[in-house]
Amino acid sequence: MIAALELDAVGYGAMSLGGSYGPIDEASAQRLLAAVVDAGVRHLDTANIYGDGASEEIIGRFLSGRRRDEVFLASKTGLSMGAGVGTRSISGRPETIRANIDDSLRRLGVDHLDLYYQHRLDPEVPVEETVGAFAELVKAGKIRHVGLSEATGEELRRAHAVHPIAAVQSEWSILSRDVEVHVVPIAAELGITVVPYSPVSRGLLTDAFDADAAAHDMRTAFPRFHPENLPHNQALAEEVRSVARRLGAATEQVAIAWLLAKAREFRASVSVIPGTRSIEHLRSNLGAADLELSGDDLAVLDGIAERVAGARTATPSWVSGGREGLL
Repeated sequence: MIAALELDAVGYGAMSLGGSYGPIDEASAQRLLAAVVDAGVRHLDTANIYGDGASEEIIGRFLSGRRRDEVFLASKTGLSMGAGVGTRSISGRPETIRANIDDSLRRLGVDHLDLYYQHRLDPEVPVEETVGAFAELVKAGKIRHVGLSEATGEELRRAHAVHPIAAVQSEWSILSRDVEVHVVPIAAELGITVVPYSPVSRGLLTDAFDADAAAHDMRTAFPRFHPENLPHNQALAEEVRSVARRLGAATEQVAIAWLLAKAREFRASVSVIPGTRSIEHLRSNLGAADLELSGDDLAVLDGIAERVAGARTATPSWVSGGREGLL
């Protein structure tokens, strides 16, 4: 078994730099990225579709003049640009992968990525063919490691047989636990690092959640934020806040610390990638690595997911749990 990637326990997810949760100006984005690196975080995760390239371009300007090895840089391909959440198409065709890597490298201003993901698996293209194209990019020196996002456990095995898969990125949080059935155990078995995205459930598991803002951004596409479900889910989030208040911690710290604890249970290597536009929230997120949850705390938090209203996605076939019959 190949040793798992050793990444930051808590990295930085740069989707917020593309405006998904509201605007961020250039100066603020650059200050935020400087704070990320100054805090010792190396793992930066972005994608070509975040702001239709804006996130990659912002990171590229940040990296200009800096040492390339200051960051472990990950990006993604496979989802169509120029379309909103819920209206994108998927492509896992080799020609798409080859074209998109060159565009991402140009926007980022680098000659290689440390990790490159297939953002969603194409139902029309065998995963073996998609991963074969990624393997060619490794040979060409354009990427160092291959990743998959929202792959099922079976798809991970098939892909890993073609070329070592270094990381699997999946939604995983106190409210979204379907990956614990197949994906996380198989990743741990194969030495694949798990990279949980939306670890604070798109802001719901934070002290700064704003329902009005959520009603006017990308979260409107997700069933858990629909008017018929959100009040119930906010009440569940309050249960997490109660644990946080008792510990003198932020809600987001409890949410991330829970993930780190669950990963230890599975003996899985993880790098959690919360995103934010705020330096204050960044520092709070990073503080989760020092928070220890008791067995009683974990028992309370473990009982929440089964009571969530609404699926984690509007298109179950696009995520692992949907294809595994778990959603």
